[in-house]
Amino acid sequence: MPPRAHGSLLAADVGALVGVSGTTIGQWARRGYIRSSQRAAEPRLYSVEDVAEASIVHALLERGVRRPVVRRAVARLRAAGGPWPLTEARLATVAEERSTRLLLHEDGGWLELGPRGWQRVVALGALDEVRLRLSAPPAPRP
Repeated sequence: MPPRAHGSLLAADVGALVGVSGTTIGQWARRGYIRSSQRAAEPRLYSVEDVAEASIVHALLERGVRRPVVRRAVARLRAAGGPWPLTEARLATVAEERSTRLLLHEDGGWLELGPRGWQRVVALGALDEVRLRLSAPPAPRP
């Protein structure tokens, strides 16, 4: 039985928790970075699990991982199983001069996402593991 999604949030609420705009959340869903698992039709509705995925996408982009790399990672991880692939994966980044490398920990070692998919990495720089972080929503106005 597939895992069940929890909650029902609009894009603006998801954006407030993640630290981006609701418009950005909608764009990420349309482009396949995240899902709107509660309702794909407009207005999209997101689960708490979708919020966690969006938080990880935001962290990766903030670290300098390129959008096509994030999209490829999500697609490959989703194909391997599980509706929320980013929260189920142990991910890290390595910042370099011109780009940021995306790594996945699997079978006791680190893999890097390249043009041919995930490939074992032997030499690594300073790893920065991706952790789930949500922002506190803004206080209600009086």
